[in-house]
Amino acid sequence: MELNRFLPLLIGLLLGAWTLVAAWAVLSARARYQRTENQLRSARRLARMVEESPALPLLVRSDGRIEASPRLAQWLGLDAVPQYLSELDGNGRGLPKNKLDELTEAVRRCQKTAAPFRMVATPEGSTRSLALRGHLADPQVSPGGAALVWIFDFSDSESELNRLREEAARARGDFHALVSLIEAAPMPMWFRRSDGELQLVNSAYVTAVGSSSAEAVVASGTELIETVDGKTPAQVARQALSQGAPVERIVHATIGGQRRALRVSDLPLGEDGIAGYAVDIEDMEEMSRSFRAFREAQRAMLDQLSAGVAQFDAKKRLSFANQPFQRLFRLSSRDMKDPPAFERLLDAARDAGRVPEVRDFPAWRREKAAWFASGDTHEEAWSLADGTHLRIVAQPVPDGGLLLIVEDRTEQLRLSAIRDTLLRTRTATFDSLFESIAVFAPDGRMQLWNRRFAADWGLDSEFLDTHPHVETLLKKIASRLKRPGEAETVGNVVRAATLDRAQKGGRIALADGRILEFAGVPLPDGNGLLAVLDITDSQKAEDALRESNAALIEADAIKTRFLATMSYELRNPLNSIGGYAEMLEHGLGGDLTESGKEYVASILQASAQLGEHIDSLLDLSQSEAGMLPLKKEDIEVMPFLRGVAEERVARLEKAGLSMDLRAEGLLRVVSADRRRLARAIGHIVDNAIAASKSGGRILVQVSRRKIGDSDRIRILVKDQGRGMDGRSLARAMEGMKVSADGRTMERRRGLGLPLARQLIEAHGGTLRLESEPGKGTSAIIELP
Repeated sequence: MELNRFLPLLIGLLLGAWTLVAAWAVLSARARYQRTENQLRSARRLARMVEESPALPLLVRSDGRIEASPRLAQWLGLDAVPQYLSELDGNGRGLPKNKLDELTEAVRRCQKTAAPFRMVATPEGSTRSLALRGHLADPQVSPGGAALVWIFDFSDSESELNRLREEAARARGDFHALVSLIEAAPMPMWFRRSDGELQLVNSAYVTAVGSSSAEAVVASGTELIETVDGKTPAQVARQALSQGAPVERIVHATIGGQRRALRVSDLPLGEDGIAGYAVDIEDMEEMSRSFRAFREAQRAMLDQLSAGVAQFDAKKRLSFANQPFQRLFRLSSRDMKDPPAFERLLDAARDAGRVPEVRDFPAWRREKAAWFASGDTHEEAWSLADGTHLRIVAQPVPDGGLLLIVEDRTEQLRLSAIRDTLLRTRTATFDSLFESIAVFAPDGRMQLWNRRFAADWGLDSEFLDTHPHVETLLKKIASRLKRPGEAETVGNVVRAATLDRAQKGGRIALADGRILEFAGVPLPDGNGLLAVLDITDSQKAEDALRESNAALIEADAIKTRFLATMSYELRNPLNSIGGYAEMLEHGLGGDLTESGKEYVASILQASAQLGEHIDSLLDLSQSEAGMLPLKKEDIEVMPFLRGVAEERVARLEKAGLSMDLRAEGLLRVVSADRRRLARAIGHIVDNAIAASKSGGRILVQVSRRKIGDSDRIRILVKDQGRGMDGRSLARAMEGMKVSADGRTMERRRGLGLPLARQLIEAHGGTLRLESEPGKGTSAIIELP
């Protein structure tokens, strides 16, 4: 009973236990399933991760069979993964044979010795780069001593590596090129550490400092630049590094024994250091100095020009104006200290009346301001209100500025008007001349002529209006000449005047009987003037005069023969009369009464005077005929004059006059004909006696004068008579002259003075009269 009572309990316990076991089994199975599911999921994830990883495993067993992902077949260009390693090469696909052999050998060695290996391969017909890394597989992976090869696709990495290699190679090349460039640079270059000490220098730096090598320069710290304003080059470099900005300056340094100007730049390169270089700008500085000197010389030269010149810069501001420009536009010194802009200059010029009057001045000003942007030269003429005419030339310059040239043409236009008037006057003057005028150019073509030229040569105006050549003109006038061949002489004269610049002339006879005289004269402008004159009437008069001259020559010959016989024919009777009178005076003809003696004395006096007149007449005639004989001898002047004076003592006493004979200085002898010189001076003294009043005084003064290189004796005969005016003084020296009708001779104040003048001139001396009415007359004789 008790068993039955406990049996349900036992069954219940068994069922409960069974239920618990079943529940535990279910839970345990579910846990295992969950773990299995997690493992499968993890396996699939790992497999997928392997599939997606950049490295694929290749398991090579000891018998040569392989296990790999299908992706490897794609990498190798195969349709599927083969079973054996030796099948990884296909027909033009897979690994190349040499690489496959290398891989097989490496796998075999790895399987035997567990030695890892690495290699790189590129499948055939592909650009994919594969890196193979093999080692012995873990026994858990393959317990049979298999080799596990990991294959990496590093195509992108290889490309990147190639690119980096190329860039590195290019960078190395660029660096070497840069280093070579810096080394070969003609300018000194250097590099400093951050503390300012030199680290690198190029060969130009070494040469500039005169060192042997770059290492020696760096070791000694030789600086190219000197200390300026208390700052060393290292301090300036550290300053550039601290500021983080380049420092540029111009300093002077001694290079190769010469002082050179350098533009030095220090460039900070971050924490690496400071680079520096120096550019030799001595030539630029010299060029700048030369340019400044040239500009100053050019502006000084422009100040000397008559035209005004102004220069405007690219900002349209006046940069220079020479003195004529300042005067033309009335610019003050204050304007030049603060140069105005172009448009403001036009405004000031308008206020000063130095621009033309225009209706719309702002538009006109804008038009002129457009000259700056124009590429062409502009030329204008400005007429100002005060009558001034200006020529304006505006020339744009390449730097954007403007060159303005102003020329005052007022005087030129006035001279042009005067020239036009002169040309018209010249034409009218030419046409009014009695001479024929023609002007020829150097090429032989006629330029100008007057109406008389056309009339003299018988040429029509239509022909002359063509400005014919001289050869054409000669052909035209040849038919009008008496001898046509003489036309060439006219051409020779024209060519001599225009080409040879020589003056020639000639005469030519026309067929109508006229005679023309022509001459070629070179003109200053290079042309030649042909002047032609009709001398027909003068030629006839010349022929008549020539005939008259022949008659006069014949008459002169007759006079000469007459003078040759007059000396004998006149003097013999006169000597006979004088001789007989002297015989009567001495009583050879018997005793004479007192009246007879007076008659004989009168005869002797008259014969003496007649002999004197005959001698004077013969001397005058011979002098005029050029046949006066002189018998020269050395004469002491004072004794000679004293003798002349003593011969006239009786006349002086009779006229109630006195004579004062003086000598000044030391005299010399004179070479002269004593008799004829005494006659000349005696005539002058006689004229002085005749012109003086009673109680007067006659001065005879002799002196010695130096005139140039000649030494002359001067004799002065001065009276106190009534004197003469200029007309009477001129007549006193004439003596005898031809009358107005040309047939007879008339006498002017005797023969004394004319004879004295001719006798003195025959001795090589001069006779000059000075007289004023009421102040007497002075005769001045100068003898060599």
